[in-house]
Amino acid sequence: MIKVVVCGAAGRMGQRIISMIHEEPDMKLVGAIEGIHHPMLGTQVSPEVKIIHNLEEVANLADVVVDFTSPKATLDFLAVLARLKKPFIIGTTGFTDDEIKNIKFITQNFPCLLASNMSIGVNLLFRLVRDVAQKLGDSYDVEIIEAHHNRKKDAPSGTALTLAKEIAAALNRNIKEDLVYGRKGNVGERLPKEIGIHAIRGGDIVGDHTVIFAGRGERLELTHRASSRDTLARGVVHAIRFMAKAKTGFYDMQDVLGLK
Repeated sequence: MIKVVVCGAAGRMGQRIISMIHEEPDMKLVGAIEGIHHPMLGTQVSPEVKIIHNLEEVANLADVVVDFTSPKATLDFLAVLARLKKPFIIGTTGFTDDEIKNIKFITQNFPCLLASNMSIGVNLLFRLVRDVAQKLGDSYDVEIIEAHHNRKKDAPSGTALTLAKEIAAALNRNIKEDLVYGRKGNVGERLPKEIGIHAIRGGDIVGDHTVIFAGRGERLELTHRASSRDTLARGVVHAIRFMAKAKTGFYDMQDVLGLK
């Protein structure tokens, strides 16, 4: 039986993950964490578990801890779990480059998985865009369009940034210099090495991502649309099983799905 603690238990993703854990015969929820002032503190999420604030109260019970919160909260949890050497799954997005470097450094001493998107389909998209970019080379312009609900706080999405990084690596481009975030005014002609990223926010869009490879006389578009957060939560379930057996190190969903 894999014992799981969920951080961000009252959030949209946290609730779906908890629901799926209850459905899995080989998993058991042993802890649910939320912010210190969250109105749902004390709420029962199972007969044996209620939402609390302090991760350290339940961390020792866990085989795996799952986190969908905020960068600051995640880094606080990271310090606790690194000390206890508990496997940690991070689904939070919005980290700075320095914060990601810090996460990778700390996880030299315990198992940690960081993924901007845990959907199986999206992770296949990461692989596809890398392969397509390598085949098409510099003769095609690349643009990324992402759309999310109106309550998403960070932009562009972590998934869009991961797509851009996969493409930049395949094309030997500089991720800091060649990304263009939207366009406005007389910006001049598009530079050959640009990778454009455009963010849309509205309604209850779960998550849409499209990568456009535009060449002369043709255009190739690769699109993933999530109609339910369940697709993300199912990916988390796969990640929990993987991390329950993982050795010390830094992982992502490409490891979970055997795509590396």
